[in-house]
Parts: sequence; C-alpha cells; structure tokens
Amino acid sequence: MKKLLFISLTLLFISCKKEYKVTMPDTAGWDLFTAAGTASLPPSARQAMEGVYDVGNGSNTFGNLTAVKWSYVINRGDTTFHVSGFFGKDITYFICEGKQLNGSILLNGYWRKMVSTETGIIRLTINAANGASLLLSPSPVINTGSIVIDGVFGNRQDEPQNPITLTYNRKLHHSPTPFNILAHRSGGRNSDLLPVSENSVEMILKTAEFGSTGVEIDVRFTRDGIPIIYHDNDLNLRETQKSGLVGPIENYTYAELSAFVRLIHGERIPTLRQALTAVVDQTQLSFVWLDTKYIGSLERVQTLQQEFRQRALQRGRNVEIVIGLPGQDQLDNFLGLTDYATTPSLCELSMDDVRRTNAKIWAPRFTEGTQNDNVAIMHAEGKRAFVWTLDVPEFIDQYIREGHFDGILSNYPSCTAYYYYVQQ
Repeated sequence: MKKLLFISLTLLFISCKKEYKVTMPDTAGWDLFTAAGTASLPPSARQAMEGVYDVGNGSNTFGNLTAVKWSYVINRGDTTFHVSGFFGKDITYFICEGKQLNGSILLNGYWRKMVSTETGIIRLTINAANGASLLLSPSPVINTGSIVIDGVFGNRQDEPQNPITLTYNRKLHHSPTPFNILAHRSGGRNSDLLPVSENSVEMILKTAEFGSTGVEIDVRFTRDGIPIIYHDNDLNLRETQKSGLVGPIENYTYAELSAFVRLIHGERIPTLRQALTAVVDQTQLSFVWLDTKYIGSLERVQTLQQEFRQRALQRGRNVEIVIGLPGQDQLDNFLGLTDYATTPSLCELSMDDVRRTNAKIWAPRFTEGTQNDNVAIMHAEGKRAFVWTLDVPEFIDQYIREGHFDGILSNYPSCTAYYYYVQQ
C-alpha cells in the first residue's frame, strides 16, 4: 500500500510540475507588415527615432519609461536592422523589425520579461500624423511629443490585443566618455532562457538587440590547441545537449567537439577565430573581453587579438579587444609575453597588478562597492574601470547613478541599457 501511495504521489507531482521554458512567439502573422509596397526605413529615420519614451497604455506591464535604440547585424552580405525598447519593470524589452508603408512606420516583433517566462507578440505603428511624416523627411528634427507610437501586445502566441502607447520624451543619454554595456557570456546565461545559447556565434550576432555595446567571452583550448569559446570546465547538460561525451573540454580535439557536441540550442562550440570574425565582420560591437578560463600560454590568444584588431581597422571599425586576467596564473603567463606592456589587457586583480601589467582597464568585482576614489585614481593614470557582474536592477541603477565606472558587465545588458540611457 505504501509503495502504491508513493508511486501515485510521484505521478501526481510529475503531472503537475511546470516546465520552465520560454517559447518565442512566431511574429509572422501580421499581413500588413508583409504587404506589397513595404520598404526599409532610411538611416535618418532610424537615428531620429531613438530616444526615451513615456509609456501610456501598457505601463502596468512595462513600466513608465522605455529607451528605444536601433541595432544591426550583417548576415551573408545582407544587413538587418532591429529596434529594441528597454523597460524599467521586470527587466523587460521588445525587439522588432521596422518597415514603412504608405507613409506609416510599422514595427513588428516580440516582447519578453527576463524575470519570468512571460513573452508575446508586439505590433507598433507610427502613422503620418503621429510622427512618421517627420521621421521620413530628409532631415528630421524631433522634439518632446512629436512621435507617438501606438500598438498592441499579446501573451505568447495569442493575437495581440492589449494597447500600448509610447510618446517621445527626450534623447538618449550619452556620457562625455564612452560607456560600455557589456554582455556576460556574449549575451546572457542559458538559465535565462534566451533563444540562442551562451557563448555562441548566434548569441554574438543577437546581443546588440539586448543593448550590448560589447561582449565578454570565455576562452579555453581543445586538446589539439585550438582556442574555443566555452564557459565551464567540463562538458555538461547546462551548456550542451546530451552527446555521450563527458569530462574536461580540454580532453577533446576540436574535430571531436564539432562532430559530436551541440550547445543547448543546437549550435556548435565556436572557435575564438569564429567568434572574433562575427564581432568584426557582422556586428556593430566595439569591445571584446577575452576572459581566459585556462592556465597556459597566452601567445595564440594574443596573435588572434592582434590579427582581428588590424582586421577591424582595415574595415574602418574601431573594435577594442582585451585579454582578461582573472587570476594570478593568467597574470604570470601574461607577463611571460615579450611585448605584454603593449598588449591591451584587462586586470581583475589589484590596482598594483593593473600597473604591473600595464593593463588598460581595472575590473573589480561589484561586491567591493562603487569605489569612486579608486576609480578616480585609475582615471588619473589614464586607465578605465569596469565592474562585474551586476545583475540586480537596483544595483545597476545605483552603480550608474552614483558610480564612475566606464562599463558594466551583466547577464542583463538590456537592464544596463535602460538605466544608462534614461538618465537625465
């Protein structure tokens, strides 16, 4: 009897257990968005549309403000633009494609709350009277209230019916010196249920949609000496699909990993070369933090760093690539490079270690506080300071308002983007 009761309770638990996952909605159902006569938006319209908007309808779901910003990605020679809105409530964002049709601007995409599995379709329109005529003019000048975005949003795959209204308030905040919004593991963790895997090329191509201006990626080596991007020490079901391979990733050649291992969403583990190629050739990202997760020579990483820095310059892009030094072993190996003093690096250790390595950036852990005095010392010495890894919205807000850091590393770059851009 006890055995039967145990089995019954087990089956009841399994049947009632919720599956924690996010199914991205299919946004292809808006006939107007695919109608004949739609065209892409001119660069001037995209640029002028960026700004901080007041949220009217929909504020109960999204909060009172949103920061709207465009991004792009290049794939097989074609450039795709996305507009993102970053909200202050529940780390929420929307990501849409944009088109123009008959004098109106149409935005079609999805929204997502990062603190839950809530998501759904969002469809937005700017008609001629509400700012589309102004945005589509040759030289648009935008003032408070001159753009009103009306639309609807829904839950999951439901047809969107809930109203949302966004009204232009002001320009996005930009500090006098560049501020880096850095995405941990190239965009976020697998546990955050994103549509692509952490530390994948696919994530690198998507991360600007989350507000990222740069990425942190984790460098390891295969058994045959190929630098790859992978966070954990071992092959595991947190990062990969079931494959039969177990143990340290360094036990396998790149050919073995490429043939048998797939990341959570089916992507291959990328090489460092593939990751840097994606950053330089296909995105607008301007910063790469190479977090060295292994102990050993840094020469191959340095070679790729130099190669892709030059590659970016040849393409007219300024992409900063720094070697991260998270521990004493990595620092010692860095000092073993003959030209370490001129090799761009980021040091997570003491300020004296920053000076020893001639690192460009000091990167202390966020638990040490804002450390404005120490940041000021680094600035006086011509160095910058980043803080990691900030994920609590209240802390992100505090560090942006009260701190003097030059960048924040977070699993929620959309949250950092919101608090940074809405500053007054």
